[in-house]
Formats: sequence, structure tokens, C-alpha cells
Amino acid sequence: MVIGLYEVAAVRTSEQALMRTLPDGALMDRAGAGLAAYCSRWLGRAYGAQVVALIGPGDNGGDALLAAAHLARRGAAVVAVALQADRLHSRGAAALRRAGGQIRSLSVDSELKGLVGQADLILDGIVGIGATGELRAPADDVVEVANDAPGLRVAVDVPSGVHPDTGVVDGPAFRADRTVTFGAIKLGLTVGDGREHVGDLEVLDLGLAPHLPEPRAWQLTDGDVAGLLPRAGHGDDKYSGGILGVAAGSADYPGAAVLSVGGALRVRSSLVRYVGPAAYAVSTAYPEAVCADAAPIEAGRVRAWAVGPGLGRDKRAAQVLTDVLRMDVPVVVDADGLRLLARRRELLQRRSSATVLTPHDKEFEDFGVPLSADRVGAATELATRLGVTVLLKGAATVVVEPGGRTYVNASGTPALATAGTGDVLTGIIGSLLAAGLPAGLAAAVGAHLHGRAGQLAARGGALLATDVIGAIPAARDSVAD
Repeated sequence: MVIGLYEVAAVRTSEQALMRTLPDGALMDRAGAGLAAYCSRWLGRAYGAQVVALIGPGDNGGDALLAAAHLARRGAAVVAVALQADRLHSRGAAALRRAGGQIRSLSVDSELKGLVGQADLILDGIVGIGATGELRAPADDVVEVANDAPGLRVAVDVPSGVHPDTGVVDGPAFRADRTVTFGAIKLGLTVGDGREHVGDLEVLDLGLAPHLPEPRAWQLTDGDVAGLLPRAGHGDDKYSGGILGVAAGSADYPGAAVLSVGGALRVRSSLVRYVGPAAYAVSTAYPEAVCADAAPIEAGRVRAWAVGPGLGRDKRAAQVLTDVLRMDVPVVVDADGLRLLARRRELLQRRSSATVLTPHDKEFEDFGVPLSADRVGAATELATRLGVTVLLKGAATVVVEPGGRTYVNASGTPALATAGTGDVLTGIIGSLLAAGLPAGLAAAVGAHLHGRAGQLAARGGALLATDVIGAIPAARDSVAD
């Protein structure tokens, strides 16, 4: 089932609505007990475990103190290090003391290093979802010491130093092995640099669901993708799933056309029509494709187009892009097509069908929208300004429709950051557009499937773009399991 990603304001409002139905402190008690249960499971025990809880002021520190109290009652040796001893959450501190845990004021670095260096578990309860911006002293030094410790690092709700809405990390931040977030996934845990600090993410159900509004963004699951991928029926033929036209490649870069066509063919059984100077290379690699090196760029029976990879930026390439975008069918534009389009944005004003742009960072910046650390915000601005669906590539690929609906991709591997994998993604998305998926879903489903294929292909060592193509059928099977 599709997963909702929320901004802090929505989570806060939902928490307040839920708390009005509960006794005082009940929600925090749920959070502390659930957090302790996760920690016990990961440690394999509580009795005898060495636990250090890093405690800041406010409710996040209170959650960590209550969890630490549960662990202490189960026999863990717990030390809570208070960054501001005069601002401790009083109820949480009292619970920990009753359970036999210790509370110490933060003092010299050597003492802290000694504590965390011996800890089996380090709980990050320094700041929560109410904090934004760079961590101030002494929190910045504390997280750096904790990040060097060998024990299991667990963030409480959100790693300290990560902006909960945007994933922006302005300075030192807690680098968790695991994060337990409360009630709902915060958007900043899935995007930007924040994603790299979260580790494995668990959502602790506090009962917020009936009070949560529409999410800020969505994340597709394997099950969602399996249900959306096109599948051939008994009565289908090669035309049934919609023909994809591919305008890519050049004399200098025929491989880009081969990769785009390969990605498209592996997604479904329907026809792919290639037009361009790489026709010989494409037909040699994929005789299943219909190829022409001099045919006019025209719609015919084509239901969608993929244009741009390896196209070049000369007059011929510019004319190809113009011809494709004049057609009243969905189009996905990548690579050289994006560079050309950034100088000819008026081509988008004449379009009535959906357009998907798939830039990496430098291609994105060609369109005149600053690419800030808030990648969702930047992609939203470009999608709104141009009236297109934007797929912004990155460690966490972001898809934003012109109306603002947003998807954050959860699959993938750093190994996909290699030549040609983006061309494969273009073919995948184009194929899904030709199958009739709406632009936003075609981009989001394509990114998820591409990421899963990359994960499977990377198991064999150094990853090539052709490996990703070969892994697409297995990726389809894996999401359906």
C-alpha cells in the first residue's frame, strides 16, 4: 500500500488531535515503550546491555528517557547524558531514576567518548521534529563523538541535525544505524542528505492514522508497483500495449539509443519503434524493435515518445525534439533533449499532452530554477513553472507532477550512478507512458522498477547499464513477490 510522507505541521496537528482523546502523557508513554521494544529486539537482549541516551530538552528527550527507563527495568545499565541538565523532561527523568538508571550532566569530551565507546546502544534524543537548522553547541560536538562509536546508534523520531521536512543537513548530524519515527514518516527522512543519516527506518504506530491529513508526498511499495506494471493478456498482440517511439542516439552516441530501446522492450511485450541515425546499432542489439534511420518523426500509431539520450545538440537534434514535442502524445525527455529544451521552453507551451522531464542536477539547473538542498521544493517549483512532471534524479529520486503531487522513490543503489543507466530509465518510463499510465505514476513506477533492477544487477559486482536492462524481468518478479 502506498506510503504517506508528512511534514511536521501535519504531524503536530494530528498529535494534538489524538492527545485530546487520551490521558495526559499517554502518547509519550506509547512512544517510549515502543522505542524500548525495538531496541531490545535489535540488541537481542536488554539485561546486561550498556545503554547511553543522549538527552536534549523537550519531548524528544522525554521519549528517549522513557525508553531508557523501560530498558533499565529490564536489566540494562543505562546512563543518560543531559546536554542541558536544567531543562530535562521531568517525568522522563523521574522514570529513569526510579528504574535505576543514571543521569549525568555533559562534561568533558573524554568522559563522553568513554561512555559511548563502551555502549552497546546509543539513543539520540537530542532534538526532535521541532528543531531546524544547524545544531548548536554542544549538540554538534556530541553527535560527532557518537558517530565514531562502535555501538548501535538509534535515532528517536528523527536523527538530530536533519531537517524533518526537507532532509537538509546544515552541519554535523547524528548518523543512525536505525531510526524509529513516531506515528508517520517525516518527509525529510526520505530525501536529500537526511536519507543518508536515517539507516533502517521503522514507523512506530501511535494511533495517528485517523487524524492525519493528505500527505505531502507518497512512496510506492513493491506491491503498488506490481499492481501498476502492464501485463499482456491472452487477447493482446504487439500493438495492444501501445507503441513507444524512441528518438535517441546519434552517430557519435549510438549506445544511448540501444540502452533506451532495451529498457523499453524489457518492461512489456508491445512494439518499440526507433527512428534515428543509430538504427543499425539498435536493430543489431534488438531485432525486436522496428528501426528506421531516415523516417520522419511522426505520430502514426505511436502512443508515446522517449526523446533525448545521446541525441546531440546540433540543428538536426533540435528539429527532432521540436517534431516530437509537437505531437499530441505523452513524451519523456532526457539528457541532450533537456539541454535543448532549456533553450526552447516555448515548445512546452504548445503541448496538450503530458511531458516528463528527467534531469540530473546540472540539467535541472539549466532551466533557471536554483537547486537548493530542499530537492522536493526545487522540483515542485520547476514542475509548476513549466507545467510538466519532473523526475529529479538523485540518491532519492523525486517525482513531482505539475499539480504538486509528489513521489519519493525508495529503491535503488549508489551503483546506478554510472554511464547509461539514465538512458535505460528513459526507455522504461516511455514504455509505461505508451502503456497508458499517467505521467506522474509512469515516472514513479519507472524509477522504482529501475532501482530494483539496479539492486539486483549490482550483486554481480561492477554494474553496467546493460546489466540493469537484463535485470528488469527479475525486478518485475521481485516486486510481485
